[in-house]
Amino acid sequence: MKKILLAYSGGLDTSCILTWLKEKYKVPVVAYCANVGQDEDFAAVEKKALKTGADKCIIQDLRESFVKEYIFTALQANALYEETYLMGTALARPCIAHGMITTALKEGCDAIAHGATGKGNDQVRFELAAKSLAPHLQTIAPWRDWEFGGRSELFAYAEKHGIPLPVTKDKPYSIDANIMHISFEGGILEDPWFEAPEDIYLWTASPESAPDKPEYVEIEFDAGNPVAINGEKLKPLALLEKANAIAGKHGVGRVDLVENRYIGIKSRGVYETPGVTMLMLAHRAVESLTLDREVSHFKEKLALQLSDIIYNGYWFAPEAKLIKQCVQESQATVSGVAKMKLYKGNCLVAGRKSPMSLYNEKVTSFENMSAFNPADSGGFININGLRLQAWSKIHGSTPKSLQTTP
Repeated sequence: MKKILLAYSGGLDTSCILTWLKEKYKVPVVAYCANVGQDEDFAAVEKKALKTGADKCIIQDLRESFVKEYIFTALQANALYEETYLMGTALARPCIAHGMITTALKEGCDAIAHGATGKGNDQVRFELAAKSLAPHLQTIAPWRDWEFGGRSELFAYAEKHGIPLPVTKDKPYSIDANIMHISFEGGILEDPWFEAPEDIYLWTASPESAPDKPEYVEIEFDAGNPVAINGEKLKPLALLEKANAIAGKHGVGRVDLVENRYIGIKSRGVYETPGVTMLMLAHRAVESLTLDREVSHFKEKLALQLSDIIYNGYWFAPEAKLIKQCVQESQATVSGVAKMKLYKGNCLVAGRKSPMSLYNEKVTSFENMSAFNPADSGGFININGLRLQAWSKIHGSTPKSLQTTP
């Protein structure tokens, strides 16, 4: 190989990897850092990269693209992995991968490297993206190749080479941050019985210390995308930043779960996803008014499939493209406003309205039975019950407790 592009964050792993790549391969290394909304001193990141061996450091701002093309796409689908995880890390990876691969080709690199561990999901996500977008690039995964057996050995390597690190041996958990969420894994969190300490949280107030008065927030959607908060029209990035601030203040969006990684290992993670938690609940509220019943139920199945696709790293695969197109088609009528009530870690739907609403108060109301002929229900039940009657006569499905002895 002639030149390597390294996905670089300046953390423990990639700081050591940068020096290790220079030692092992003795070729130029371009450090690539994507700005996806993490709270980072990028000037310091660039300075550190150059000081620890990078021949060039490129910082690329992907925030607007990340929100609009990745987060909002998942939001439209209501994508949740294992019914809980909003996938802030999983969504960031294809966005970063696209940026780093495009940059690698532009810089004349013939290899890319990443700091994902051999036990994690990110190695799969980065490398599947590379195989989809630029299969001719060689991939280097140091955690699968080098001599270090764990992060404790990296501390010794960093000390030996004078590499400054943002973590300590007392708090060695891994932190991944972007505009959508912050995740915490490893270290003291590897015991699933151990409660995450309060000082670990960076975005959300504890429910106990959150405001004692509830706050109502109105979120407007147009074709499935959030476009305004409390009547203020905002671009995607600015809207998510505002949603994070509002929901985080009330302690909304904390998740502590044990998830099933794609490679077969269970992992405990602690997450803060305040803004998107609120936006997804609001989106579902508007959908409840505007989606046809069968479309809604079919879309739930698509959401399950898309969640697995995103989590497992197949964002650029043909099946992902097909499902995203289906989801996009379903969102044409999803326009309206959801009123959310935020209080002490809870985010509840307080109201919803839409000019595209399929809800008919006259038909639904118990006070107006003339708008719907109850007699029709009898025939509906009889027709749908025919197969149940036939099956019961053959198989005798009557519970023993209801059977009588002649």
